[in-house]
Amino acid sequence: MRNPLSKTIVEIPPSGIRKFFDIVSEMKDAVSLGVGEPDFDTPWHIREEGIYSLEKGRTFYTSNAGLKELKIEICNYLKRRFSLDYHYESETMVTVGGSEAIDIALRAMLEPGDEVLIPQPCYVSYHPCTILAGGVPVVIELKEENEFKLTKEQLLSAITEKTKILILPFPNNPTGAIMTYEDLKEIAEVVVEKDLFVISDEIYSELTYGQKHVSIASFPGLKERTIVINGFSKSYAMTGWRLGYAVGPAAIIKQMLKIHQFAIMCAPTTSQYAGVEALKHGDQDVERMRDAYDKRRRYLVEALRSMGLECFEPYGAFYVFPSIKSLGMTSDEFATKLLMEEKVAVVPGTAFGECGEGFLRISYAYSIDNLKIALERIQNFVEKHRSR
Repeated sequence: MRNPLSKTIVEIPPSGIRKFFDIVSEMKDAVSLGVGEPDFDTPWHIREEGIYSLEKGRTFYTSNAGLKELKIEICNYLKRRFSLDYHYESETMVTVGGSEAIDIALRAMLEPGDEVLIPQPCYVSYHPCTILAGGVPVVIELKEENEFKLTKEQLLSAITEKTKILILPFPNNPTGAIMTYEDLKEIAEVVVEKDLFVISDEIYSELTYGQKHVSIASFPGLKERTIVINGFSKSYAMTGWRLGYAVGPAAIIKQMLKIHQFAIMCAPTTSQYAGVEALKHGDQDVERMRDAYDKRRRYLVEALRSMGLECFEPYGAFYVFPSIKSLGMTSDEFATKLLMEEKVAVVPGTAFGECGEGFLRISYAYSIDNLKIALERIQNFVEKHRSR
């Protein structure tokens, strides 16, 4: 029998995040600080709207691009929060989470051999989705000394005549790094000068601490070059609702919608009605959760530093990215031993790119009580292995 499998997909490694959680799910008394999922329940008024939509029998397909009411609220929200101005009909579409939007944006825009610049460490999907779309991933290694930001010099050195798309993963998963207005201004100038397009993944845009998120699409000449991707999972604690969206130039959205049309049909109808309620009345929920994350962020950074681990201070998302280089272990070795010896699950930095070696991703989307338990165990582990 001939080989039934595609060589392309076989050669893509599975996510480096999952193996630790397959183990921890079977381990008694284990504490997981690895999954990027809010520990808050979806706010009641949002759940209630989803329930009400079911009670009213709203279980039909929506239009492929999403409910008109939801698209209008997405545009209102982006205008209100980030000064982004999009038309709900031609420049907006609703997707099954932000992950689908990343995939179909790349598939709609790439020709075979086009290069995609991917700053790493970063979310795990960009690299495989680029390959599956026929593109060539080109990694830009972000540096701790630059606060894990993308610099103009790094960007310029990576561009070739084949470069078409820059992925901007800020606020960043796994490092928590953000890009300020001044940082983005330099990047925007290069994008225009070199005739590039941008996929800006802004799923953590509401989770910034100390300063407001800035979208690169708000810079002159960038709106017509940028697909902005966002969603409801992180801001509104709606991971399981699988609801995201993309906004951008009408010509690109039209082709993304064609892929979505054939592969997905539409996002879940119940989720879309809940999304309308989240955008209309969820600002206070976001603020409450952000304040809680900020307290956890400061607590976690201080605790890690106090046990002798260098830790860059994150200003976005809900992750810290401490260095474990002083202990002489690889990231995978540290994470594996910590899980087996202390029953604490974290993610090795290498799950987010090779330049993540020497670091760990620790999520603070968990209660202070869980963080305290985990940190006591991590401190025991660090002291034990430092004395060897």
